[in-house]
Amino acid sequence: MRNIVQVQDLHHTYLPGTPFEAVSLRGVDMEVAEREIAAIIGPTGSGKSTLIQHFNALIRPQMGKVIIDGQDLSDGNLDVRALRRDVGMVFQTPEQQLFEQYVGDDIAFGPRNSGFDATEVRRRVRKAMEMVGLGFEEFKDRLTFSLSGGEMRKVAIAGVLALEPKILILDEPTCGLDPGTSRELLCRIRELHDNQGVTIILVSHNMEDVAQLADRIYVLVDGQTVLDGTPRQIFSQPQSLRDYSLDVPQATQVMHGLRSRGREVRGDILTVCEAEEEICRCFGFAEGGGTGVT
Repeated sequence: MRNIVQVQDLHHTYLPGTPFEAVSLRGVDMEVAEREIAAIIGPTGSGKSTLIQHFNALIRPQMGKVIIDGQDLSDGNLDVRALRRDVGMVFQTPEQQLFEQYVGDDIAFGPRNSGFDATEVRRRVRKAMEMVGLGFEEFKDRLTFSLSGGEMRKVAIAGVLALEPKILILDEPTCGLDPGTSRELLCRIRELHDNQGVTIILVSHNMEDVAQLADRIYVLVDGQTVLDGTPRQIFSQPQSLRDYSLDVPQATQVMHGLRSRGREVRGDILTVCEAEEEICRCFGFAEGGGTGVT
C-alpha cells in the first residue's frame, strides 16, 4: 500500500533569529500508508501540533520534506485550497471552529465556498451528518450553540467531512468529553475509516484511544521521532515510555504489574477484554469470571 503522507527530516523553528526563537521540530521522520490510522503521541511541548499543521500547509517546511499524496509542500506552486479539501483538520476543542447560527449552515460552509451547487451541498451535508451520527432532519435547523459538547464536536467533524477529504487529522478528539460520548465518537471514527477508507492521523494523550484505534504509533519527544511501531510494539515498552513522561493503557499496566510479580502473562495486552482472557488463562479461571473450582 502506498504512503499518502511522507515526512523526511523535518525541522521547524518559531521566530528564528529573534530573542524569542524556539525550536519545535528537530528532524522528524514519519510515513502514513493510505487508509491507515496513525497516532502521534508525546509529552506536552514535543512538537505534535507543529507537525500536524504542516500536513495541510498551515505551516510550510523550513527544512526537510513533507509530501502529501504526491504533492511536495515546499513547492511554491502548490494549490493550497485543493490540498485543504483533501486534508481535513479538526483541531483540539473543535467547537471553536463553529460560527454559523444553524447546524446545517455550519456544515455546509466548506462545500458552498468550494463552489458546489445547492443540490451537491445538501447531499454532502446529509452524508457527513449521517457519518457522525447526527440525523439530518433532526439537527440541520438546530441552533449550533444550543448543542451539547459532544454534539458540537460531531458538527465540527461533519463540517470537515463534508469536503470529503482523503486524510482526516484529529487533534485530541475526545478531550473534555464524558466516557459515553467518547466511546461513541471513537466508534464513529472507526466506522468512518472502515466504511469510507479515509486515512486518519490522530493526536492524543489518551492511550486507551490510541490502543483502540491506531494501526501505527509515532512517539515524538523534544521535536524528534524517538519510537515508531504498532501499538503492541510501542506499549510493550512501558519503561521507555515512562522515561518520556508517557504512559500505557490501563490494561497494559495491569499486565506489566503481574509480570513484575513473576506471573507469566503477555506484555503486549492492549484492551480490558484481552486482559480478562489472559488473566483467566494465567490463573486457571473459567471464562466468564468463574474460578473453575468445584
